Amino acid sequence: MNFQEPIGGLVERIARALERLAPPSPRKPDFDKTEAFIWQAEPEAFLPVGNVNRVPLVLLKGIDRMRDALYDNTVRFARGLPANNALLWGARGTGKSSLVKAVHAAVSREAKSQAGALKLVEIHREDIGSLPRCLAHLRDTKGKRFILFCDDLSFEGRDTSYKSLKAVLEGGIEGRPEHVLFYATSNRRHLMPRAMLENERSTAINPSEGVDETVSLSDRFGLWIGFHNCSQDDYLDMVRSYAAHYRLPIADEALTREALAWALGRGARSGRVAFQYIQDLAGRLGVRLDGD
Repeated sequence: MNFQEPIGGLVERIARALERLAPPSPRKPDFDKTEAFIWQAEPEAFLPVGNVNRVPLVLLKGIDRMRDALYDNTVRFARGLPANNALLWGARGTGKSSLVKAVHAAVSREAKSQAGALKLVEIHREDIGSLPRCLAHLRDTKGKRFILFCDDLSFEGRDTSYKSLKAVLEGGIEGRPEHVLFYATSNRRHLMPRAMLENERSTAINPSEGVDETVSLSDRFGLWIGFHNCSQDDYLDMVRSYAAHYRLPIADEALTREALAWALGRGARSGRVAFQYIQDLAGRLGVRLDGD
């Protein structure tokens, strides 16, 4: 160290060194880039998604009641009216996440909605603990409305991040900004495995209060939408709709026979299984499944 160096110069050099060691400030997100983003917790950023993996709303068959409930809620939110956080729960492959993405696309393009104002931001399950930081970025954003979307949300073992989610959904000192809505999908109605609920019951001073603490998380979603395994008729309706939409050259009798055999081989009938069959069929026919 140069002891003859003026104090001012020394302080300036120390300040520059500390700036280099400090983590860079997160860049202000540009929400005009596209309509969908992924929240990245480390380093904090909103990553634009140029091509969202989704199917058109009209292709989602056998879930009319669920579709209408989520669509109406989203339309109200897009128009600046009161709307509820939504939990889509139920059987695997029944179209929960597909419905969220399809409804967002349909509502954001609706004539009465402000074009480009409704954004979809996906937050991964493992990043739920960073949700307050994500909301801090969105809180002062003007002229946009955001649907925060977490797919396959659930909690295991001693995971306590659900408590942060509870505060964000409702009840925290700041709460959720009025221009942000939270949609989640889960295979579990209460987001917790039965063993976790039983553990809360066994360790709580008052067993009912222990269970109430964990179950109350799902209660903070004002809109519950349940999904169940589809019937054979609904499954075939999905297959036929996909085949017609993508103009697959196959007779209905052969389509029905193959689709039923495919479902039998998978041991399930669902929208996911129907689309997987269509992908296999399109590959064999040499047809590309492009576009919405």
